[in-house]
Amino acid sequence: MRYLQFKYMVLAILVTFVSCKDKVKPNLVSSPQRTDKPNIVLILADDQGWGDLGITGNTNLQTPNIDAIAKNGVMFDHFYVSPVCSPTRAELLTGRYFPRLGVYSTSAGGERLNLDETTIAQVFKEAGYTTAAYGKWHNGMQPPYHPNARGFDDFYGFCSGHWGNYFSPMLEHNGEIVKGEGFIIDDLTNKGIDFIDKNKDKPFFLYLPYNTPHSPMQVPDEFWGRFKDKELAMKYHGEEKENENFTRAALAMVENIDYNVGRVFNKLKDLKLEENTIVVYLSDNGPNGWRWNGGLRGKKGSTDEGGVRSPLVMQWKDKLPQGKRISQIASSIDLLPTLSELAQIQVKTLKPLDGKSLKPLLMEDNASWDDRVVYNHWNRSTSIRTQKYRLDSEDRLYDMEKDGGQTTDLSGKLPQLADSLKRLKSDWLQEVMPKSKETEDRPFTLGHPDYIYTQIPARDGVAHGNIERSNRHPNDTFFTNWKSTKDSISWDVDVLADGEFEVVLYYTAKERDLGSEFELRLGESSLKGTISKAHDPPLVGESRDRDPRIESYTKDFIPMDLGKMQLKKGRGNLTLKALKIPGEEVMDVRLLMFKRGN
Repeated sequence: MRYLQFKYMVLAILVTFVSCKDKVKPNLVSSPQRTDKPNIVLILADDQGWGDLGITGNTNLQTPNIDAIAKNGVMFDHFYVSPVCSPTRAELLTGRYFPRLGVYSTSAGGERLNLDETTIAQVFKEAGYTTAAYGKWHNGMQPPYHPNARGFDDFYGFCSGHWGNYFSPMLEHNGEIVKGEGFIIDDLTNKGIDFIDKNKDKPFFLYLPYNTPHSPMQVPDEFWGRFKDKELAMKYHGEEKENENFTRAALAMVENIDYNVGRVFNKLKDLKLEENTIVVYLSDNGPNGWRWNGGLRGKKGSTDEGGVRSPLVMQWKDKLPQGKRISQIASSIDLLPTLSELAQIQVKTLKPLDGKSLKPLLMEDNASWDDRVVYNHWNRSTSIRTQKYRLDSEDRLYDMEKDGGQTTDLSGKLPQLADSLKRLKSDWLQEVMPKSKETEDRPFTLGHPDYIYTQIPARDGVAHGNIERSNRHPNDTFFTNWKSTKDSISWDVDVLADGEFEVVLYYTAKERDLGSEFELRLGESSLKGTISKAHDPPLVGESRDRDPRIESYTKDFIPMDLGKMQLKKGRGNLTLKALKIPGEEVMDVRLLMFKRGN
């Protein structure tokens, strides 16, 4: 059989590197005038499972706008992503498997793309496209890891792995802290629609990485009202217990996504851009809870089918066929080469791609297509998917055409096939060499000379003494319980160039703790501050959560101007230390913002 003859190959063509260096101030009107190149709108859901759509058979919800992409375009029935958020985003951006990219975690710096990787935004920007990303980035916060440094002219959203409040939260716009406007998915879509309107006469690449239905489970009343008392007709099939309230919240959030996808299409139609725009929709991993998922085994975090199979639908009106279903396996690593070839753009990257263009499958009725293997990896678990079989992380073998739920292990009946796939797995792991916190020594960058702002959040800090993080999941946390002058907070940073920086601290403090004094120090440079304004807002989130969260609650932090700080290029510990505590505590700390001077 052909799959037994498969030999692992990687693309060995080394081509020209696309520079990562972009302008400090984005320019959204400088691209060349409209050519025949198609626009790209790439929409990514967060923690939506394969089964969370009407088009995949779920009658618990209605997703007419996403379903319409498949009905008016093409749907892949066997499309694979990574088991969790940042690895999928890294693969989508680069066309390469994430273990190669320096990505090994979803927080605290482990989500960052190596700087010698070329992104899809850089490829399209080099070809004359105006580029924008609005949503959850999750591949690095501080420049040169920031989206503005990876090819995106405009960025609005947040760079962490999850956010604690979805209603008018603290966000950023090109590095500067701003306040969101309304429910976050509606807000991100508003920004995308405005971007389309401003660039209707030029080729554009719009990336909408939404952050739902990732928890916390917040959604506007209009959508929750449809589900809060709804009887679920389709439920999880396995032995694990389904939290039906959580499921209802997730489905309500997906319906909100569908509503916003419809808004994007309405804008394209209004501007008569639908015929010249490729729209792609997918999710970043399996469902974030045990719920109906087409009988597949596994959920988010798992390398089984249910953890890595994503819907992928694509529409290009009058160019791609209508209603076509593609059965061949494909992966997130294929999007960069596919979209580039459809747009007739030359892909110039420093590193060879792992993905391949899916254009033949999209455009041809009986495309010549070689057998391939797709690899799924996370947290020391690796699974392999061929067209017919899956070898799971424990080397059990399943016929996926007959046994999509992975119930019958065939490794004893098909030992040759199992051994062949085991060797492929071993060879792949040896080649990509998955990274870890122990293998990577990368401080957080500060003060890139080409960018104005650098955020240094609590997420990336280390608490010393009795200071506590507000939650064990660090992405949206703050530091609290700071009661001793012996305690401190530190960040391992690398200042990339000498400079003078305006420093702002985002904090909260009780009235009783006024007069607390502290010092911020890096090497020989230091600033001192005093808490002179009380600000003690309540935690927010619980009243809007449709199901109890596991992440940190958040609150309204206010800025304090600490003054100007001269920093020298080099690595060191940025340390925040208390000097005087007249009350019970110093303050709660959310982030430091460094603004480079002229």
